[in-house]
Amino acid sequence: MAPPSTVEARGLWLAQGKFGVLLCSPWLKGKHAKNFIRAFSSEASLKDVFMDKIPKWQKEIADIKSMYGDKVLGTCTVEQAYGGMRSVKSLVYETSLLDPVEGIRFRGYSIPECQKVLPKAPGGEEPLPEALLWLLLTGDVPTNTQVKNLIDDMNKRAILPEWIEKTILNFPKDLHPMTQFSMGILACQKESQFAAAYQRGIKKSEYWTYCFEDMLTCIARLPRIAALIYRNVFHNGKITPMLIDVEGFSDPNFVELMRLYLTIHSDHEGGNVSAHTCHLVGSALSDPYLALSASMNGLAGPLHGLANQEVLRFIKQFKADMGSKQITPDSVKEQCWKVLNSGRVIPGYGHAVLRKTDPRFTCQAEFAKKHIKNDELVDLVSLMYEVAPQVLTEHGKTKNPWPNVDAHSGVLLVHYGLTEENFYTVMFGVGRALGVLPMLTISRALGFSLERPKSLTTEAIKKSMEIMYPHGHT
Repeated sequence: MAPPSTVEARGLWLAQGKFGVLLCSPWLKGKHAKNFIRAFSSEASLKDVFMDKIPKWQKEIADIKSMYGDKVLGTCTVEQAYGGMRSVKSLVYETSLLDPVEGIRFRGYSIPECQKVLPKAPGGEEPLPEALLWLLLTGDVPTNTQVKNLIDDMNKRAILPEWIEKTILNFPKDLHPMTQFSMGILACQKESQFAAAYQRGIKKSEYWTYCFEDMLTCIARLPRIAALIYRNVFHNGKITPMLIDVEGFSDPNFVELMRLYLTIHSDHEGGNVSAHTCHLVGSALSDPYLALSASMNGLAGPLHGLANQEVLRFIKQFKADMGSKQITPDSVKEQCWKVLNSGRVIPGYGHAVLRKTDPRFTCQAEFAKKHIKNDELVDLVSLMYEVAPQVLTEHGKTKNPWPNVDAHSGVLLVHYGLTEENFYTVMFGVGRALGVLPMLTISRALGFSLERPKSLTTEAIKKSMEIMYPHGHT
């Protein structure tokens, strides 16, 4: 099947069916196309802009290493070594930075700032995913023309080989969607330009060029892979015409929600499981397909990407347990205490780094306030935000009583009819690729080393501490 024409550029072109609208910019036709599409110009392409950045970044890093190479960046306590290395400063990750109070910044831009400055589709209010990709890779805000040209390029890359499509549609329908997603990405590895170039022999200075090509092709194909998995698992493999209004998904607000969803799930600095996994596997010079597949396997874990569907199930059960009680601040508070006193937790609250409300939660709450009225689950999430932090603070066992991104995303998807919870993490994965693959490409351009931290046994730690503190630590 041919991709959309340049006049009908969708952005992150997705295949078919009910999921077809989820990850795409809408078809741009008629006057909208004229408003958005400028004639091809002399504006630099993404690859040109990135290539121009490389020597500047290389010099900056060389200067830092020359001046401060032997200085201590951070420390690691015994507690941190056993506790998942939390807060240990030992990674370089350029595309985003997470502040415990302020939240995430993409190349220095907060989420509200990204919503303001990044190019949008005609009539849209949320950033185009391709615009965010440009920002994360280069640090620059692209023009409308640059984003349009990037969309055209990615549309051309988006077509899957027939054998991959058949493979995905023949996966067992009870195989978890995230497992299928990882396998679909791996299948694309057969066409990795980086792997082929490395096999025949290339200079280190050329690594990034092939990694760049794999990055764009991989990202362009992810929506199609995701769509096929959706149709295979939930609709018996039936592929429907490529229309944005198929099966009730014609609401333009839903398309806007998907743009927002992809943006806020794209990157969250380098220490989280999916980002670190991609960085680690890629440091072995594994190509982007291998690295992203590994990353998605980490994202599939209950403590990482599966959390959003866990929260949704909790919210539904929370409401059911309230029975016929009217949903008020007092009744929600009472139910929160019942949950905590039973030894359970309130999922969606707390974060490994953040110590304030996650701005990814805030932007979703603002979206809901603007576009959604009289939805019981959405209203319950809003009310819990008013009540739960105080309850958790009084409970005294939560360092951060504030909601994270997962506390809100599920109910928004349900509102617009996307009720297949097991598919949510696949959507998360499509968004996360927009962050981790640009960083992998940057790593190849800057010659980052194979990651190889030193590990210790418990016995080695014990002996080391006994030597350092022969009389015990006081």
